[in-house]
Amino acid sequence: MLNVENIHAGYGAIIALRGVSLHVEAGELVGLVGANGAGKSTLMATIAGVLRPTRGEITFEGQSLLGLSPEEILRRGIALVPEGRRIFPSLTVGENLRLGATIRRDQKGVERDIEEMCTRFPILGKRFHQAGGTLSGGEQQQLAIARALMSRPRLLMMDEPSLGLSPILVDEVFAMIVQLRASGVTVLLVEQNVERTLDIADRVYLLNTGRVECEGVPEQLRKQVDIVGAYLGDVRGREVSG
Repeated sequence: MLNVENIHAGYGAIIALRGVSLHVEAGELVGLVGANGAGKSTLMATIAGVLRPTRGEITFEGQSLLGLSPEEILRRGIALVPEGRRIFPSLTVGENLRLGATIRRDQKGVERDIEEMCTRFPILGKRFHQAGGTLSGGEQQQLAIARALMSRPRLLMMDEPSLGLSPILVDEVFAMIVQLRASGVTVLLVEQNVERTLDIADRVYLLNTGRVECEGVPEQLRKQVDIVGAYLGDVRGREVSG
């Protein structure tokens, strides 16, 4: 579905991605983990069209995404739930949801999907006419996810959805992600919570200073990599006996 090949990208003289390659198949939940500054959010921004790569190729369902605007990439079927949620605090929950469907022209379908989002995330139905800024952090995260789903994406990218939330709300967010995958949504997940990501992902990529250090199924990474060290920026291999 999504193929990223040898991507280089950065901010001016700062090189953040150094030849990153990964792929996501339809129906998968793929995790992207690593220390702060490893390039995870930069990669998400590059796939979403917010940042232009200097080298490499990105294709989605066989079509190149290079040179496309974020709106065009959204129309192709890739939606991003950004780090920090970035809802519109002065707009109501309902207005935020409708903004997620701006690329669509099927008004009846949009209204049906709004009802579905309020069923999937019941708190949004209860807070439908409240300003987004009055919601708790966990409720705002639900709104950010629902807003992204309003575009009917085939690939949902989530950047640090548990950041800044209490342990109880973190549990709720991960439960939501599992439910989304179970409903058939393909997910590329960037997360600071490495262990929880390994618990739910089909495959995981470990980034370190702009490069993919290793990739595999969660059990494989647990055996081969010091996960705590990876989060702290010190990637060390493990000796695997047997």
